[in-house]
Amino acid sequence: MGKYKVCVYAICKNEEQFVEAWINSMKEADQIVVTDTGSEDKTVERLRELGATVYVEPVVPWRFDVARNLSLDHVPDDVDICVCTDLDEILEPGWREKLEAAWSDDICQGKYLYNWSLNEDGTPFIQFNYFKIHQRMGFRWVYPCHEVLMYQGKRPFKEVFIKGIVLNHHPDPTKSRGSYLSLLKLGVEEMPEDDRMNYYLGREYMYQGNWKECIKWLKKYLSLKTATWREERGAAMRWIASAYAALNQYNQAYSWYYHAIAEVYWMRDGYVEFAKFANQLGDFTTVYFMSTEALKITKKSECYINSGEAWDATPYDLAAVGAFYLGLYEEALENQKIAVQLSPRDPRLRENLTLIEGTLKAIQDKKE
Repeated sequence: MGKYKVCVYAICKNEEQFVEAWINSMKEADQIVVTDTGSEDKTVERLRELGATVYVEPVVPWRFDVARNLSLDHVPDDVDICVCTDLDEILEPGWREKLEAAWSDDICQGKYLYNWSLNEDGTPFIQFNYFKIHQRMGFRWVYPCHEVLMYQGKRPFKEVFIKGIVLNHHPDPTKSRGSYLSLLKLGVEEMPEDDRMNYYLGREYMYQGNWKECIKWLKKYLSLKTATWREERGAAMRWIASAYAALNQYNQAYSWYYHAIAEVYWMRDGYVEFAKFANQLGDFTTVYFMSTEALKITKKSECYINSGEAWDATPYDLAAVGAFYLGLYEEALENQKIAVQLSPRDPRLRENLTLIEGTLKAIQDKKE
């Protein structure tokens, strides 16, 4: 037994397929507590067979914060550290040792690396720091959807980044997010001036292709006095730009991409998304400039989501395309070689490399 008593807690419903892998990754904890909200498969039975303590409590009407708080309430009071995960998430082995090495009695909350999506080879695609490790007392979950932990303790709040802990997300692609829109609308009704709820409502409308509502709510979010997180503001501006692009309002899209880059000039995401959009329009000057500017940024954000496309072969590929159409063939070749190295199975990248090499050879032959 370690220095601290550690409990993993979770909510679930009809997730039998994930149980065994999840339990195996969480068994470094002293205790595993799960609140099942109404499974109709064998989730509960499998969890209990593998040693989890399971409570069955349907949540009607459904909201994530209520379910999370029910689950947290089942964690024994003598637990020192709580680790909240979902059953489609896997902690990489050795996490307990890393957790205890980083923790101290004055820590309230721990952050760690979260791979929200993975490439086919298991490497990270979308990646950011997560926040669901915390002390037992002084926290409650808030918001009906995209819920977060709110600290309500009396002592000064202190957090730590737990180096080495990695949580990987392996979602069921068939699982519906159909409840999200109604829950986010409820969140805005309950807290009309809350920046988080307005942001996520606008983003949800984007996911559903409701471009006008996306623009409406994200503009409202940007107008709120509490909307001061620049990385999130930059993301909202990118979503607005993409919505205008979908509406064929290209001048507005350009304007909002420029706003997004100005807001968060130290992140690649805005540059890469702008370059991709410009490439669709055949604006290769913008493609070249935005992609090469993105490649000057060498450090990922430590406080916000890092898009996989900003850090894979995409910016090199775009830089090669832009350079090629501007007649910068040597530079195009250099970038395309890197793109192929990063994504060797992509036939389009290999074909483009062959095209660039052929163009350079033809130029050289003509000179001779």
